[in-house]
Amino acid sequence: MMPSRKSGMWRSALFWLATGLVIIILWSLFQTSQMSRKEMTFSEFLDNVEAHRIQRVTISGNLIRGIMKGGDEFKTVAPSQYNDLVKTLREHNVEIDVKDTSRAPWFSYLLSWFPLLLFVLFWIMFMRQMQAGGNKALSFGKSRAKLFQGSQKRITFKDVAGVDEAKEELQEIIQFLKDPHKFQKLGGRIPKGVLLVGPPGTGKTLLARAVAGEAGVPFFSISGSDFVEMFVGVGASRVRDLFEQGKKHAPCLIFIDEIDAVGRQRGAGLGGGHDEREQTLNQLLVEMDGFDSNEGIILIAATNRPDILDSALLRPGRFDRRIVVNMPDVKGREEILKVHTRKIPLDKDVDLKVIARSTPGFSGADLANLVNEAALIAARKGQDKVTMADMEYAKDKVLMGVERKSMIISEEEKKCTAVHEAGHALVAALIPEADPIHKVTIIPRGLALGVTQQLPLDDRYTYSKDYLEAQLSVLLAGRVAEQLFLNKITTGAASDFEKATEIARKMVCQWGMSDLGPLTFGERDDLIFLGRELAAHKNFSEKTAELIDEEVKKIIHRNYARAEELLRKNRRKLIRLAKALLEKEVLDSEEIARIVGRRKKARPAIILPGEKRVSPQPDLASTSSKDRASNPVSEESSPQKS
Repeated sequence: MMPSRKSGMWRSALFWLATGLVIIILWSLFQTSQMSRKEMTFSEFLDNVEAHRIQRVTISGNLIRGIMKGGDEFKTVAPSQYNDLVKTLREHNVEIDVKDTSRAPWFSYLLSWFPLLLFVLFWIMFMRQMQAGGNKALSFGKSRAKLFQGSQKRITFKDVAGVDEAKEELQEIIQFLKDPHKFQKLGGRIPKGVLLVGPPGTGKTLLARAVAGEAGVPFFSISGSDFVEMFVGVGASRVRDLFEQGKKHAPCLIFIDEIDAVGRQRGAGLGGGHDEREQTLNQLLVEMDGFDSNEGIILIAATNRPDILDSALLRPGRFDRRIVVNMPDVKGREEILKVHTRKIPLDKDVDLKVIARSTPGFSGADLANLVNEAALIAARKGQDKVTMADMEYAKDKVLMGVERKSMIISEEEKKCTAVHEAGHALVAALIPEADPIHKVTIIPRGLALGVTQQLPLDDRYTYSKDYLEAQLSVLLAGRVAEQLFLNKITTGAASDFEKATEIARKMVCQWGMSDLGPLTFGERDDLIFLGRELAAHKNFSEKTAELIDEEVKKIIHRNYARAEELLRKNRRKLIRLAKALLEKEVLDSEEIARIVGRRKKARPAIILPGEKRVSPQPDLASTSSKDRASNPVSEESSPQKS
């Protein structure tokens, strides 16, 4: 599709270029012919006639054009009172040609202006061609939506996995498009809009295209940022043009990706209430539910920030349905991996269930990237199939970053890094509530000199106080190990302290997990470009702020002391871990379990009053290699990086 379009554009450009060259050549020839004809006075003309230098003349009213015997052309103007002109010419044997001046003089006038008129016509046609072309460089008010017809490659629900609930909600939209009378006969109304809400990479755009593919209707796709330009009125014009195109292709689907770029709450920020974005939003509101009816047009929009959208945009009648597209669970991740590995030859040892278990918190886009990285690694090795080892290597690359084996580190720094990471790993292995250790490495990855990777046993949706404090103890254990076993401290714990302080402050200010009680303090800050207020309100006193700081310090110091106690009691295990890291540079969960000599307990079960306690089967720490860390606060908190 694209090559033929580009070749057509090149042919059109060559045609207009050739036309322009022809016009320029004709104009040049015309001007040359006009300039080569010499003008002479009437007296000079009579002198040349009497001297027998004139061969032939053409008389047109008072204008005389002629050719001299030498071949030079000339022109002159005779006075209207001179009646003996013809007689004089005949006496000197000059050939005479007379043209009828009764014909319209506009012909000669038009002939002189013909090249310029032709050039103007060429310019008008060229401008229209550019506006109708694919680049739309000068068509500011035209919609930039891409139209996908049924002849193009179709995406169906078979290509979408891990979002079963969202697919069920959208099935009804498909039935509306295929057979609207079935619902209208009972008084039902076709939904005008569907808002897909979810984190990035969960498949919102893919779902919208799958709906269009299943329904077999035209599908317009545009980004929210494509509406707004620097010129006033362009966005509103594009919205009108988009819906006009939709009416021509009805029934159809219009998909606006990242609608928060144009649909933010109005009246906020520094631009006042009359900026270009607000005009665009107002026009969108009118098109979705105004006086004009847009029957047969269903608008699907996607965003990961529904909290900043204008309330008028979210009301029923515009977006009748809001569908949440969440991160996939274990089963969903397995289905997504099956979709992405359809065309990839897999070795027999590849177990997609194990990979799905080991990647909690991964979105569909993350899993697609993992599979692609594994395929690239296998191709780099010259293999015919992708093995489980390639999958594991790709997962570590996505989680912890690229190995920097070429980085030169001194023995002292390497020893310090080994002790630091051994502290993280040992405390994580000793605390039952902490996530199991997946891998520890002192090979620099990304910006870190070493990484300790934890993977949970399963997906987590809520976090207990014990779990959060276990995370704090693990984060602080690196600095504790440095201080206890090396008698010095380094800057390697900077990111650990930042994450630990963030968790502790949220425990106090948001989650009510401190002695201050079940209260929240402060309002969450939002940036100005998200359409919120410029500054957050502080809804507590200075004395309360001091108490919050004291509670945060108390939580941090309590878990620092716990990590210190655990490491003092298990001094020999930490030394063995550090030596093993210095020797092998990478330790997996099985090797850590052999050194520590402990079994990783399963997550403690919650027992209700009157319920019998069932003893869970303990999992070996080696099973943690099938799980991925899930951070209670930040996406980057699971790997303990030094």
